[in-house]
Amino acid sequence: MPLQIPDPVLGAWAKGFPAHAAGLRLSEVHGAGLRLSDLVTPVMTVHEEALTHNEDTVFGWAAERGVLLAPHGKTTMAPALWQRLLDAGAWGISVATPWQAEVAVDAGVSTVLIANAVTDLAAVRRLGVLLAGAGVRVLCWADSLGGVAILAEGMRDAERPLDVLVELGGARGRTGARSVEEGERIAEAVSTAPGLRLAGVAGYEGPFGPDRSEDSIAAVDRYLRSIVELHDRLTYSEGVRPVLSAGGSAFPDRAAAVLAPRNVDADIVLRSGAFQIHDDGFYSRMSPFGALTETAPLRSAMHVWSRVVSQPEDGLALLDAGRRDVPFDLDLPVPQSVDGEVTALNDQHAFLHLADGTTAAVGDVVRLGLSHPCTAFDKWRVVAVIDDPDAEDPRVIGAVATCF
Repeated sequence: MPLQIPDPVLGAWAKGFPAHAAGLRLSEVHGAGLRLSDLVTPVMTVHEEALTHNEDTVFGWAAERGVLLAPHGKTTMAPALWQRLLDAGAWGISVATPWQAEVAVDAGVSTVLIANAVTDLAAVRRLGVLLAGAGVRVLCWADSLGGVAILAEGMRDAERPLDVLVELGGARGRTGARSVEEGERIAEAVSTAPGLRLAGVAGYEGPFGPDRSEDSIAAVDRYLRSIVELHDRLTYSEGVRPVLSAGGSAFPDRAAAVLAPRNVDADIVLRSGAFQIHDDGFYSRMSPFGALTETAPLRSAMHVWSRVVSQPEDGLALLDAGRRDVPFDLDLPVPQSVDGEVTALNDQHAFLHLADGTTAAVGDVVRLGLSHPCTAFDKWRVVAVIDDPDAEDPRVIGAVATCF
């Protein structure tokens, strides 16, 4: 089903787009004849061909392993990019908050998995209203008896039950019940609460493996096996096909290996979201796609283009992209069109230390590779889509709007 894609009229609010693009609707950008050189730095772009490559790679891999994908929509919060995922065969879209769930349902997503506990009573009541929509399915997590009580209170007068997955965590993890036995108690509370329906077990393995070392893989696998153990101990209502969900963008291969054998009696739903965009930092180091999955490696689809605004001393250039424009929570941006290193960011500046013998004149444009798409897109209300970042002057072939 086609989503409702935001189609705003461009104006000064659309960072990176030139004044002569004002008045264009977003859907008209593809035919406007814009080039990258027409845009105003700093500007973020996504690469159409890399998007397609990443989607084809991961969806093909998932189909071969009998697992489903509900990619994390909070990565981009861009319905136009969610549409691509649904067209590729996504089971649904994952989100992190009730508000994001409302954005997704309003856009037309029919299956929304809230990968989080919902403990705001007003938000729970709103979920009951969303579930009244034809063909809408919303699932959320619970990791405490108190959380179950809030869900039950909020859904007391709802027309349809809310599907609840018990969230299992572990020591040094994030949220989630800290033992299988605690998970069983939470599941029993869900099963007996009016307005709720026990629908499976979920969790997030990321905190258990900071890298791809043998110790990290072993810890991740132990955690994933505990999800299966809890699932095996639970009794579901007749007609419920349970969901087992895990799989961030660092260890989807391990989630598939441990959970996929249970796909005969459960839907195995991986929530990896960063794969669509990928990056030139954290996920380029952590993603298994490539040799570990016997697939092609993923390609970064995002770049920021930034201009040298000052060269106050030898070997140092100041760029016009800063913390308002590029992610910095995991890694600093990586200059790709000039030899050097970004060593610090201010709100609106990047400190680019140039390699010996390298020059960057005031006014030069530098292409930056980024790390962590989840904290890149939230800085942009409109992102230009280009045909080839390696071209001398890439063509702007479209644009997507975000809903942060």
